[in-house]
Amino acid sequence: MNIRSPIIAAWLTMAYSATANAADPRDQYMATLKGLCGARFEGGLTYAIDSKNPYAGQKMSTEIVCTDKDVRLPVLVGADRSRTWIFTRTSTGLDLRHDHRHPDNTPETVTMYGGLATDAGSALSQAFLADDITFKLFPGSETNIWTVSFNADSTVLTYHLDRHAKPRIEFVMQRVAR
Repeated sequence: MNIRSPIIAAWLTMAYSATANAADPRDQYMATLKGLCGARFEGGLTYAIDSKNPYAGQKMSTEIVCTDKDVRLPVLVGADRSRTWIFTRTSTGLDLRHDHRHPDNTPETVTMYGGLATDAGSALSQAFLADDITFKLFPGSETNIWTVSFNADSTVLTYHLDRHAKPRIEFVMQRVAR
């Protein structure tokens, strides 16, 4: 028996696994986010199903903050600093959470909703399907899909929510120089 055959087979398996993992769009998306650590974006609401949305006409901004375990986008809308979008790569996928806090930093009643990304995304765009936590917090949210995307040169950040296959809200922010 040729001893090189098992070694070559093991090496090819490892190389294939590394390539397959590196090609996972969820990992590529996290790499995009991490490549933007410290980047600041400003913009605002571009669409809301409710014409009386409290964020209409208000300046919106975020700065991408990276930690060892996740990437956070604290969202400021006018004077409201209560929201943070949290992206975490887990063993089960890429997770998006919406963390809502009171001014004293205690959690709001409706917080930590979101879901996992589909496996059809890209390095620049991911769609997150609502999960059981979200269903319990928001009856009727079973069809929620949040899409968070960047344009080709990562200078535009778009956050879009669909419910029942219809647009519900959209924010668009441009990257600003520091």
